[in-house]
Amino acid sequence: MEKEKVRTKELLIQVLATAIICFQACLTGFVVSWPSYTVGNFMSNETVLSTPMSSIDVSLLGSLPNIGGLIISPFCGYAFNTFGRKYATILFTVPYILTWLIISVTSSVPLVLASMCIGGIGIAGQNVAIIYISEIAHDSIRGGLTASSASGYFLGILITYALGGNLAYMEVIYTHLGLSILCVLLLLLLPESPVFLVLVGREEDAAKSIAFYRQLDAKSKEVEAEIAKIRLQIDPRLESLLEGDNDPETLGELVEKKLGAPQERKSETAWKHFKKSKSSKRALMMVLIIMALSIMMGCVVLQVYAEPLFKEAAPSMPSNQCAIFLALDFLIASVLCVLAIDRFGRKFLLIVTATGSGVCTVLLGAQLQFHWAPAWFTVLLIYGFSFIFTLGCAVIPFVLTAEVFLPEVRSFCNSIVMAFTWIFNFLTLVIFHPLVEAVGLGPVFYFFSVVCFTGAIYSQFCVPETKGLSADAIQLLFLKQRRQSIKK
Repeated sequence: MEKEKVRTKELLIQVLATAIICFQACLTGFVVSWPSYTVGNFMSNETVLSTPMSSIDVSLLGSLPNIGGLIISPFCGYAFNTFGRKYATILFTVPYILTWLIISVTSSVPLVLASMCIGGIGIAGQNVAIIYISEIAHDSIRGGLTASSASGYFLGILITYALGGNLAYMEVIYTHLGLSILCVLLLLLLPESPVFLVLVGREEDAAKSIAFYRQLDAKSKEVEAEIAKIRLQIDPRLESLLEGDNDPETLGELVEKKLGAPQERKSETAWKHFKKSKSSKRALMMVLIIMALSIMMGCVVLQVYAEPLFKEAAPSMPSNQCAIFLALDFLIASVLCVLAIDRFGRKFLLIVTATGSGVCTVLLGAQLQFHWAPAWFTVLLIYGFSFIFTLGCAVIPFVLTAEVFLPEVRSFCNSIVMAFTWIFNFLTLVIFHPLVEAVGLGPVFYFFSVVCFTGAIYSQFCVPETKGLSADAIQLLFLKQRRQSIKK
């Protein structure tokens, strides 16, 4: 059966809505990158703060957003299931406003550090907000629109580096504050996710939401079909039907023939739904493994060591210029991922970019250990690895997190994945600092290459292709070994 294609009108409105939601990711880029070009001033005797920061303060300045994000992550799923995708996204944008508001009115070191911890709360919510995008997007473009969140993040990094190099300290703060307020105002214009509205029994509002995002008449048969499709996805009998001999392409008929009117759902927590759902458990395990492999491929550690490596390989290039070029490298790669993910699929991009990243890390490790090529080649390898990694491995795990779970456990599982990501990022940095001191940075990159090639192999044999599939069809991929029976 030929997949339904997205129409031009609904494509434009969904892209516009996604851009507004991804504006929040842009704010994340502001918070993450701001310390890198302000730390010099904060540690100097001419600092804008009441007293210069100590080395411990500087460490906290960069790490406290992680603490704030880790603390709030377990509550993100509850917020998105209780307040809705739209209002939870707005709720988690408010911490960005508070962060820049506090910094704008204080010169106290403890208050500046506290504000960065508050910013981490926004980052945690932003990572879960991608489910909002996945639930308003047409299946045929869901991957690209969800991946746009990464582009928003890298755009934020690029913007803040550019601002830091051209504006005064307070001008940067006020710009970030103004943009954070603007993001909230724009989010207020968007309708709620239709999936959430059906979940809470507001089907009339859900029809209006679908009509907006699909550019249809709220009373049309197409909207009724979408409502029925969502009902199917949240019906407690779905997995039992999928475990039979039902082909995913006939699930629309099951709505009428086997499910009939939607069964009244008991008021159960996401945790209880998760315990009952075989597909969600298997999907969560797959996502956690892919996320762990992605983190262990070395990009997190490379970002820590990028500045000294750039100084050694390109001493004449200003550090701010190096940072801008690296942010631009990430941004271009993420945009290409947006354009390619629904054309080539998640699995193909994971395999290709994991393999390419493995080649880059082998060459970079050899270069750092033996210096077999000119110094400029180190810079080329850093940019090359960053580009290839971002093209797939850096983005696709988050796309999978947003699309492989049933609607009733989607927020809950996203919170688990994001909390795992915070912890695993921290452990990676803790482990590799002493490891680098013990064996050197070059040999450590050989380990990264092993992880990259392991990721490629795992993706080939254990990651299902979800391109263009609805939520119910995706569940079948995790319930049965029938992946070949699903037409891509």
